Amino acid sequence: MEFSLTTLGTASALPNVNRYPSAHVFDIHGRLFLVDCGEGCQVQLRRYGFSFAKIDNIFISHLHGDHIFGIFGLLSTMSLLGRTADLYIYAPRDFSSILNFFLAHFGDGVRYNIIHKVLNCATQELIFSSRTVEVYAFPLNHRISTFGFLFKEKEPKNNIHKWKMESACLTLKEIASLKDGNNVVRENGEVLEVTEYTYKPYNARSAAYCSDTAPFERLSSWIEGVDLLYHEATFAEDMSKMAKDTYHSTAQQAGFIAKTASVGKMIIGHYSSRYKDLNLLLNEAKNIFPETYLAKEGMKFEVPINKN
Repeated sequence: MEFSLTTLGTASALPNVNRYPSAHVFDIHGRLFLVDCGEGCQVQLRRYGFSFAKIDNIFISHLHGDHIFGIFGLLSTMSLLGRTADLYIYAPRDFSSILNFFLAHFGDGVRYNIIHKVLNCATQELIFSSRTVEVYAFPLNHRISTFGFLFKEKEPKNNIHKWKMESACLTLKEIASLKDGNNVVRENGEVLEVTEYTYKPYNARSAAYCSDTAPFERLSSWIEGVDLLYHEATFAEDMSKMAKDTYHSTAQQAGFIAKTASVGKMIIGHYSSRYKDLNLLLNEAKNIFPETYLAKEGMKFEVPINKN
């Protein structure tokens, strides 16, 4: 069962011939979630084999150009491909005017509904739920209204110990009830305990996305214990004043966030164009949080199933 992040773009504001602006795809159980949509996003989706038709939910962290300039092209291409399924875009309130401009000037032929779900939370808030995954939004600390996202796999149903199934002659109804986490009371008064008859097949997985943001105290509690954290690392530590003035993070600060939140693995991205050798950023983060990796265009980071 897939649970992965593929990075389509790792650049920050200024163009870079080797890096695309922010765009990322979470693949959870075969369902695609696009996070941010920088310039060239649709080209990158094609390059790395993602189906536009499988994208029903887009999450826009904030309305700076390097995170949204690709949205018009993507929406237009979806129309040209004959899309009819609804598309949900989770974005700050002011996205409505951007969407209205697109529909007014480029909306001829659009045969699908584009539903803007307004992000306006002051704390962590559930914004999407399906059979297999929940998505939460939470505010970040940037110059304009900005949000991070937490993707949580729902707890799997219990599995039945096969030897118990045979020895207790479980009925289909009893099996279904035990899988749902309910004890079973038989007509003779015998109680079949969930803890005795079932086991968890694997631990639910999670991932968080944090870009763009300056460090702040509450962030660690909202992403605590996630298996995979994507966090911006726009600057090296010698540019800490620039990071503070622009409400961004240094690689070292990202490392402290990952360490404080006890995450499993951190991916850093959103690099300033001034850095040709990204090992400077990687090493500064790894000195604080060793399980740090560089995001690169087309790189896929999988969260494996943990059965412990």
